[in-house]
Amino acid sequence: MAAWLPLVRLVTLLPQRLDRQLREDAGIGHVYYQVLAMLSEAPDEQLRMSELAGLTATSPSRMSHAVSALEERGWVVRCPVEQDGRGQLTRLTAAGRTAIEQLAPGHVAEVRRLVFDPLTDDEVDQLARLTTKLLGSASR
Repeated sequence: MAAWLPLVRLVTLLPQRLDRQLREDAGIGHVYYQVLAMLSEAPDEQLRMSELAGLTATSPSRMSHAVSALEERGWVVRCPVEQDGRGQLTRLTAAGRTAIEQLAPGHVAEVRRLVFDPLTDDEVDQLARLTTKLLGSASR
């Protein structure tokens, strides 16, 4: 149990620190950045709203709010799912692609500074194995 409290503190503190960096750099929160990043890596740069909510561990209502804010900036658009007409897709726009390309270097530098720079290469390998294992357990 000696690892539990530091882990809880880390999973609480790290998103706050990343959120602060993104708010200072671009005026957006970490969840908004995650949406842009997920869309930029998705096939056709689009995902269902439900997929985005699941990938970011965000409630559907919070995801809807985030997508609305990104729509206001012109970074994403919503469109119906053509196959079933029930769901909604969120699609990255050209302006959104430009935004993520501009935001990524600062975000990556902050992640590197906070997470990877303090660790040796062996510790990074251990971290990858342990977090993958824990993610698998938590995802069941």
